[in-house]
Amino acid sequence: MEKPFVVGIDIGGTGTVFGIVDSIGNIVSKGSIPTVKHADINSYIDELYEAIAEQMVKLGGLEKISGIGVGSPCGNFNSGTIENAVNLPWRGTIRFSELMKDKFSIDTVITNDANVAAIGEMKFGVAKDIKNFIMITLGTGVGSCIVSDGKIIYGENNLAGELGHICIDRNGRSCGCGRKGCLETYTSATGVVRTAREMLFATSKDSLLRNIPIECITSEDIYNAAVNGDEIAKEIFEYTGRILGESFSDFVAFTDPKAIVLFGGLTNAGDLLYQPIVEHMEKNLLFLWKGKVDVLFSELKEDNAPILGAAALAWEFAC
Repeated sequence: MEKPFVVGIDIGGTGTVFGIVDSIGNIVSKGSIPTVKHADINSYIDELYEAIAEQMVKLGGLEKISGIGVGSPCGNFNSGTIENAVNLPWRGTIRFSELMKDKFSIDTVITNDANVAAIGEMKFGVAKDIKNFIMITLGTGVGSCIVSDGKIIYGENNLAGELGHICIDRNGRSCGCGRKGCLETYTSATGVVRTAREMLFATSKDSLLRNIPIECITSEDIYNAAVNGDEIAKEIFEYTGRILGESFSDFVAFTDPKAIVLFGGLTNAGDLLYQPIVEHMEKNLLFLWKGKVDVLFSELKEDNAPILGAAALAWEFAC
């Protein structure tokens, strides 16, 4: 094959990871760059170009790349843009595919990061044999994708499935989107940290988390404390799982899914999160769906799944 590779790119609020992927899904090389330091999109693309070009030196150069696939918060498949992504350093509408094509001279296709995760699960993960499911990514924000009859639902403006911005409390926490009480503000990694700070302020109970400056607490710190029996940390995961489970019970009514698939760093909490999710989802489901909807954690390696999904997107639409 003259151009045997594609590039799969996963843009996150903190960092961007990419992989060089062959036609059968092998990631032959990987790299990363920081996202958060680039207030200027052109500076970001310049660094991304240099990083990918460096990886490609040993593989025959950029001319061996057939296409580029990208998963990004608020990535719009139809227009090739990133639109008002509250977790990224760029505001407004970014003509991302066009800017990438100008820099790389390679066709680039982009979609929502959660859509990319769903594509990865359908091809390589727990959703290989599932035609109807909802994908939820629990990272810096909360991403989501709805798959119905084996097809991603994009919607009129290519923005369908923004379940992280379903409001669970009209007078709740302020969200980067400008609204209040979005699911994302409670159940993302950053939302969990906000919960920790609120609980630590609200009680004088002893906690391992008090050994960490409150502005430095991370979701990983909360997990480690919970594993070591910390009651406040365990309460944080119970609270987060309850909100997710209650929300899932409503999501099920949208598309009648077989499963809800969870992906992202927060799922490393395992049963601390899984058990309250399932308990509260089942408790709040309409009787028609009780016992019929699975909650599944992705079995794909966290770094690889978005890359593989973005690569599959490139093989299908950019080559």
